[in-house]
Amino acid sequence: MRVDIVTLFPSMFKGPFEESIIKRAQEKGLLSIHFCNPRQFTYNRHHTVDDAPFGGGGGMVMKPEPIFEAVEKIKEEIKPSKGKVILLSPQGTLFNQEKAKELAKQENLILICGHYEGVDERVREHLAEEEISIGDYVLTGGELAAMVVVDAVARLLPGVLGCENSAKEDSFYSGLLEYPQYTRPAEFRGWKVPEVLLSGNHELIRKWRRRKMLERTLRRRPELLKKVKLSEEDKKLLREIKDNISEFEGKEDR
Repeated sequence: MRVDIVTLFPSMFKGPFEESIIKRAQEKGLLSIHFCNPRQFTYNRHHTVDDAPFGGGGGMVMKPEPIFEAVEKIKEEIKPSKGKVILLSPQGTLFNQEKAKELAKQENLILICGHYEGVDERVREHLAEEEISIGDYVLTGGELAAMVVVDAVARLLPGVLGCENSAKEDSFYSGLLEYPQYTRPAEFRGWKVPEVLLSGNHELIRKWRRRKMLERTLRRRPELLKKVKLSEEDKKLLREIKDNISEFEGKEDR
């Protein structure tokens, strides 16, 4: 996958993209990340990329010309691929695991990072194919949001993670929260790893993990269960979990 990021501050990405899994993905040739600074497409001595908003108001707005020209240059470079153009914006669709899986199927992504008070509306209307938000809050710019999107998408690319099943077992991949994870030592400060995980019985471990996923999701994010396609086994486990919770709460009430 090739990812192009249109940003005024490409140096912000040096740390996150030069470490750990993202670094290894690039070294393996599974992911290539490129940066394009809109200032390259300004034609005055001050390299102006923003201006005051029409109609008045505080702050400055990013001009359309440099952004359009930056994206058009990228598209020329990646031909014959088209490249999906995404604007990172607090007004966009909320980013989640399903969107990450969808984007991981793309051959090329072009991410536009807004800044200041935002971008000229014509970028939204005539250039971006989609707007994505990583949460209901406002950041200084779209750079941090772009980092989040790239990280979430990259780990879903074949070969990026050491174990191919790792991503599928993550929270949200299947719609449920992940089960508890343990490693050595088997006992630490009196806290023991659940016996089932030491049993070597893979079927019992599978059922325990599935039960914990359902239980954790029910307790912490119950709204997620409405979106998940549950098997008959899941439904049975969920009934048992709910009965146990009700019984526990009833004792607490007494």
